[in-house]
Amino acid sequence: MKKAKPVRPRPWTWVWASVVVTLFCGGPIALLAWGAMAWSEIGETEQVDCAEVMTFARGSLPASAEDARCTAAHWQDTTATAEFRMPRSAVAGWLEATYPAGKPAAFSCTQDRCVDVSYDEMLYVHVRVTYEDGVTALVRVEAFDT
Repeated sequence: MKKAKPVRPRPWTWVWASVVVTLFCGGPIALLAWGAMAWSEIGETEQVDCAEVMTFARGSLPASAEDARCTAAHWQDTTATAEFRMPRSAVAGWLEATYPAGKPAAFSCTQDRCVDVSYDEMLYVHVRVTYEDGVTALVRVEAFDT
């Protein structure tokens, strides 16, 4: 009687088995790692063009604006901030022209002038003005949607 040869798996069987195990175990782990990395970056504030921020805030930078810095953060809501200096004497006219529907802040205002504007309860704009000296005003425009 002949001895039966032991059956050996083909060499590629182990390669395919390794690929399948890697996909079933490594795929979900890689997906979790990617999700955690993407989640950590959500809502980070980044520098943006001031024209974009002011368009979002339904306004425009005054022609006399200096030292403008603008940021935005996005996730479920968008929050955009513009901060700039302008002549103190031009603040009232710019506010009246840019935000004619603006009302004084409903809550305490720690700056020299505070104006709040609501656009159909979808976009809110808060303008805060601090008079730095007799000539210059620091203006901060914050806009966010819901």
